[in-house]
Amino acid sequence: MFMFLRSKDISPTQNRRSRWIFACLSLLLIGTSLQQARGDELPWSQRMADSTIKRWPQGKYLSEDKPWVWNYELGVLLQGMDDVWYHTADGAYYTYIKESIDPFINKDGSISTYKPENNALDDLVLGRELLLLYGVTQDAKYYKAATLLRQQLTSHPRTADGGFWHKQRYPQQMWLDGLYMAEPFYAQYAATFNEPQDFEDITKQFVLMEQHSRDPKTGLLYHGWDETKQQRWANKTTGISPNFWARGMGWYMMALVDTLPYYSENDPGRAKLLGILQRLATGVAKYQDKESGLWYEVVDKPGAKDNYVESSAACMFTYALAKGVRLGYLPETYSTNASRAYQGILKQFIKTDADRAVTLTGTVRAIGLGTDAVHDGSYSYYVSQDVISNDPKGVGAFLMASTEMEAAQTATLGRGKTILLDAWFNSQTRKDASGQMASYHYKWDDFSNSGYSLFGHLLREYGLKTDTLYKAPTVQDLDKAQIYLIVSPDNLDWNKNPHYMTADDATPIADWVKKGGTLVIMENDPTHADIEHLDILAEHFGMHFNNVARNTVDGNKFEMGRIDVSGGGPIFQAPHVLFMKEICTITLKQPAKAIWIDKGDVLLAEANYGKGKVIGFVDPWLYNEYTDGRRPLPPYNNFGGGKEYVRWLLEQLPKKH
Repeated sequence: MFMFLRSKDISPTQNRRSRWIFACLSLLLIGTSLQQARGDELPWSQRMADSTIKRWPQGKYLSEDKPWVWNYELGVLLQGMDDVWYHTADGAYYTYIKESIDPFINKDGSISTYKPENNALDDLVLGRELLLLYGVTQDAKYYKAATLLRQQLTSHPRTADGGFWHKQRYPQQMWLDGLYMAEPFYAQYAATFNEPQDFEDITKQFVLMEQHSRDPKTGLLYHGWDETKQQRWANKTTGISPNFWARGMGWYMMALVDTLPYYSENDPGRAKLLGILQRLATGVAKYQDKESGLWYEVVDKPGAKDNYVESSAACMFTYALAKGVRLGYLPETYSTNASRAYQGILKQFIKTDADRAVTLTGTVRAIGLGTDAVHDGSYSYYVSQDVISNDPKGVGAFLMASTEMEAAQTATLGRGKTILLDAWFNSQTRKDASGQMASYHYKWDDFSNSGYSLFGHLLREYGLKTDTLYKAPTVQDLDKAQIYLIVSPDNLDWNKNPHYMTADDATPIADWVKKGGTLVIMENDPTHADIEHLDILAEHFGMHFNNVARNTVDGNKFEMGRIDVSGGGPIFQAPHVLFMKEICTITLKQPAKAIWIDKGDVLLAEANYGKGKVIGFVDPWLYNEYTDGRRPLPPYNNFGGGKEYVRWLLEQLPKKH
């Protein structure tokens, strides 16, 4: 409460002191108001993520008096936090993930409280965080821990037809839940450590689950299947449980869209998973409530007694539908279903308090199919379980749904287009923790400092498909893409056997551009890249990358690599502070022209060439080290600049290719 004093009632000294106090309090209030306003202006993904970090430090959503163990609910929560980190490049979210996992991981890669003898698929979902942390840090302890989980699948008990049991204590049973717990991790591990033979088994798990649980009349999936047909909930003829549980199908649908990205285009299992996803999406959309946009706990009985719309399932369906559309797995019409559902979630389940903390309401706490009389799979069982607020499964699913709905705003810009990344002229490899040689350095699947994993994610949020070419390009190879990206070709310091650009290489690239392709070159400085031979290609288009190094940075003196962008230009419409360390410059002649000049140096140029276009940049500035939010700290914001760069790049593409 403020007290306003008339100046004539107090001394000059008191008056000055009062004015000073009043000014300070006013600034404090203004600052608080601005902070609250900024909090309200943040997208829902960040608002919920920030609330979660404050509410549950280190991921601990249980009270201190309860044992803290390796668990699937933390896995779902952190998967949502992964998505927010990659959606925003705010390093606080990565820190939260790491601080939540590290207390469980010992130096030798063992996992505290994990019990492999339980053979629980639930225990595997956190393996995705281990693979993320290994990718970012290259610390072998995370690889060893992930391998420990992968080994569980080697000996995990199976049904007679090869399906994983849900748990050791649920013998000969497959549940929808288990597909989410195991298969995305299984696929990510196989893709990361070159075990392609595993995809046949991964496909089998999805196919078996659909075969056993799908109802042809509704297109929905029953929650579980008992091979013995002896469980009290199991149909004595088919072995399936009697009800369609919303979150169960949510688990399964999320598993599909999270596993499919690891499949190669020519894997026969990919088409099978796409078919399953499309069939399930049809069934799920049919039962979406017309008024609220949500789904009922027991999906096919919206008018039945005690049935209710449930938040975690709505978040899962929203996420799966939106991501399925963004990645081209589902028709665009499902965007409408996702949007209606998300608006329903915000209207019915999202609450904020006076401190701007965000709460998700309406999540059923726990559902399972058991051997006892309670967990009998009956309708009354599903609709009578506790419904709570801020359940970690629901919060994680809400984070995922929110990032997808926020990405949906840009995904239409690049939909149907492919960016092909060169891995021939930049073909560096290193030995990974498994002892295999792995491609790295400006690669989509390189999560370490040198990688383009975040840049790739950003491109996919703009609807582009990312692909990689590991051989010398031909016109036929390039015809599969709209954009061909060459980044920082190797020199002898970085690759003892580099593939230098030759005239024979440059000719098909130039021919492809002339036909209507878009070539993007992101060079580097002469210490870190080959410039001399790349100019054989660049000079076709009037560009010459100069053999100079500008913005040399001494240690962590980031200001030496600072570039201030005022905004208002064709690329950067908003102001940005960018970090570009050790860059070259470009000299131009026709048909090239400068697009961005800084301190008299051309940093970005373009050239129209036939029906196509070439874009030349002096630095690979969007690699993880200086983009993913871990360093340098604000005001540097390469990620924000990168969003504008991608938008501008898409605007340069020919209308038809």
